[in-house]
Amino acid sequence: MSDLKKMYKTIMDDNFPEEMTIRFGEQTLMYKKRAWKIPDEKTGELIEKGLRYGENPDQQAALYELVNGNLTLGDCRFIEPGNGLVSAITEADMLQAGKHPGKTNLTDLDNALNILKYLSARPAAAIMKHNNPSGVACGKTVSDAYDRANMADRIAAFGGCLVVNRPMDKITAEMVNNNYLEVVGAPDFEEGAFEILAKRKNLRIVRISRIDQLEKYRFFRFVDFKSLMDGGVIVQQSPINRIRTRDDFLPAKTIYKGKEYAIERQPDEKDYDDMLFGWNVEQGITSNSVIYVKDGVTVGIGTGEQDRVGVAEIAIFKAYTKYADALCFKKYGIPYKTFELEASQGKRDIAALREIDEMTKKEKGGLIGAAMVSDAFFPFRDGVDAGIKEGVTAIVQPGGSERDFEAIEACNQASPRVTMVFTGQRAFRH
Repeated sequence: MSDLKKMYKTIMDDNFPEEMTIRFGEQTLMYKKRAWKIPDEKTGELIEKGLRYGENPDQQAALYELVNGNLTLGDCRFIEPGNGLVSAITEADMLQAGKHPGKTNLTDLDNALNILKYLSARPAAAIMKHNNPSGVACGKTVSDAYDRANMADRIAAFGGCLVVNRPMDKITAEMVNNNYLEVVGAPDFEEGAFEILAKRKNLRIVRISRIDQLEKYRFFRFVDFKSLMDGGVIVQQSPINRIRTRDDFLPAKTIYKGKEYAIERQPDEKDYDDMLFGWNVEQGITSNSVIYVKDGVTVGIGTGEQDRVGVAEIAIFKAYTKYADALCFKKYGIPYKTFELEASQGKRDIAALREIDEMTKKEKGGLIGAAMVSDAFFPFRDGVDAGIKEGVTAIVQPGGSERDFEAIEACNQASPRVTMVFTGQRAFRH
């Protein structure tokens, strides 16, 4: 165990080359390995190293930035050099390096940007853990967005990566400093904000200057590589989200055995806002996934499961759990699980715990009035029924199932009726 602890604190050497060239027929892309001169954690001496290590501390890893070459395949033109975000971070951008960055720190940063590129219109915050969001929210201010994203799942946010799409102010910095995070990224830091964050010496504080240009990245494709255990490689285009405005949603309707089925309640303003927000957040979540969103914040996130009704139910369970924790923390200043333990030990009033449980049950974990978002179609109506039972008012899904008519019927039979739209596009992310 002591050896493993030592490994976590070690910056590995790597044997990857300084340059990497990838050829697609006659077209060539050139990449440069990134390294940074960062003060040693113990001695303070400047040491030039690349990534700390890969996904685990016994894996070498390297980060490469695209520096030359323009790739066009068919009618697809891929992203060109000079548009670096995470791969272009410099020593100057690492306002505080904290621990030397590892692979997971940078992939969390990258996927946060992948979500925030759809949320440029308002202040927004994404908190990432294991390359999935624990909470995403829009707000009136950066501090409002961060608070909502954090309270969506305080538990999972611990040790996470926060990225905001507006300069961080002192108010937000104070709120962030009350929690434990590994990485904080922002387009800039207002006067005094950095000094507050820097009180946590191991916190990586990163300025990503192109965040104000994120919206243009919605339309860029990159080459997505997946390596197989036998050394083979699968190459694909990155996806493009076709939903840009509410007008891009498709009416939920289908024909089954000669009969037309169509959704009866049309979306209202609130439905559209949440459906757009939810579908955009869905672009950065690992499939198989179902999420619930409400008033511009994630309520429950289910991800990485093998069946759709199961992941819908897991997201509901998480919504209830996180809602109870938020109630407990706001009222008593401690996590729900801590309160529960102390109540079992006779140190706290068990009746107070039951009151939190009853309020959570009454409010259905904050799911009443939420929008349900699925990255793929519902093969049966059981997934849709799971959300309707908890009081969702709107559902977003790609459509295309042989049993779309069942999902539409479930919405029309609900009381009150639930609206549904199709996206005409799946959002799998493996």
